[in-house]
Amino acid sequence: MNAIQTEIDAWYLYSKLADNEEDKILADVFRQMSEIEWSHAEAFAEANKLDLNAIAKPSWRAKTINSIGRLFGYDFVLGALMDTEKTLADVVVSQKKKHKIQLSGNEDSHVKILRSILDNDTRIAGHQLSRFEKRHRSVGGNAIRAAVLGGNDGLVSNFSLVMGIAGATVGNQQGVLLAGIAGLLAGALSMALGEWISVKSSQELYENQMQLEMEELETNPEGERKELRLIYMAKGIPEEEANRIVDELMSDTKLAHSILVKEELGINAEELKGSAMEAALSSFFLFAIGAIIPVLPFFFWNGITAIVLSTCFSAVGLFLIGAAITLFTGRNVLFSGSRQVIFGLAAAAITYGIGKLIGVTVAG
Repeated sequence: MNAIQTEIDAWYLYSKLADNEEDKILADVFRQMSEIEWSHAEAFAEANKLDLNAIAKPSWRAKTINSIGRLFGYDFVLGALMDTEKTLADVVVSQKKKHKIQLSGNEDSHVKILRSILDNDTRIAGHQLSRFEKRHRSVGGNAIRAAVLGGNDGLVSNFSLVMGIAGATVGNQQGVLLAGIAGLLAGALSMALGEWISVKSSQELYENQMQLEMEELETNPEGERKELRLIYMAKGIPEEEANRIVDELMSDTKLAHSILVKEELGINAEELKGSAMEAALSSFFLFAIGAIIPVLPFFFWNGITAIVLSTCFSAVGLFLIGAAITLFTGRNVLFSGSRQVIFGLAAAAITYGIGKLIGVTVAG
């Protein structure tokens, strides 16, 4: 059933991508993929003597991904699909190697099918393929993933810190609150500064590369013309058609520059419009949201009661984060959530034990 559900989810999400894609040619590519996924589901259903129409309902994961796509853009949906299919392919390869089963070469068939359609559909121009590649690459680091991982960093690090102080002070409310809030602020500020530097330095680097590309275009237009022609021919476009496209592009310097930036440098100019300060503030609040969870009980309780409640609150938070991670991995929610809880509690238990030892030593 898991294999069939994966195919049904992919069919559903590719159809949603097609419905929401403005580029008609790319929309057709997604429709082709949706039809292929449906045929895979039919084959699974037939092999297992199941009525596909009765079970062809998207899972909660697929519906959630589609809802996120409606809110934040369908680039997320494409990235989630590709990430999931690559993850599943890696799992299949790993299991076959573990059990010494010969690899067929079709373990990543879904990804290969999409690549084959993109590479062989003569209607797809270089700029469309470039746009797809950029979307595919950039989605993996999107805001949704950052939100999950940022919250996880805040929760795990501050939970461990709080438990360490709680172990040393037997849950002293004042001491734990002071340490917990200090840890929250220190971690959140560090994350914010790191994000600001990362975004700002990337923007400056890309802007410099774009300026150099413009200078090359102005001083050596023939060289850039040859580069563009070779890029399009490498995408499978016939030489005559590539020459026609390049001649049209080179008549507009700004347009030629934007295409060269995308095709040659792999830079999406839209990404440069993002604010480094907005990225920093987002990182600050995402980390803080996770970090405040283990501290909350100590605002109202003291001692063992606060420690137990902090552990319970943090365990719930860890499970939810583990469940959210399945949006990217496609793994079982219970498995992913439980694994996150186990690792988080283990880290907190270690720091609690160390804190306890330190507390006893100091008291003695």
